Amino acid sequence: MKQKRIFLPTIEDAKKFVAAASQCDFEIDIFYNRIIIDAKSILGVLSLDLTRVLTVEYDGENKEFEAFLEKKSASRRTAA
Repeated sequence: MKQKRIFLPTIEDAKKFVAAASQCDFEIDIFYNRIIIDAKSILGVLSLDLTRVLTVEYDGENKEFEAFLEKKSASRRTAA
């Protein structure tokens, strides 16, 4: 099981995340605290607090999805 911490500060980022996750043929969860959401659900993802760093958990490989996660990595986040 792989985990990445990401930041999706805008609704547009959340939409792109769900679109990228939907291209994968394996399960992907995104969570914050105790709330676990199916990453392929736009309503679920939008129900999360997008001001927080979120954790993505998945067990599969998809180069495009992992490249997207890398771009949104919380470690790349810069202070405003």
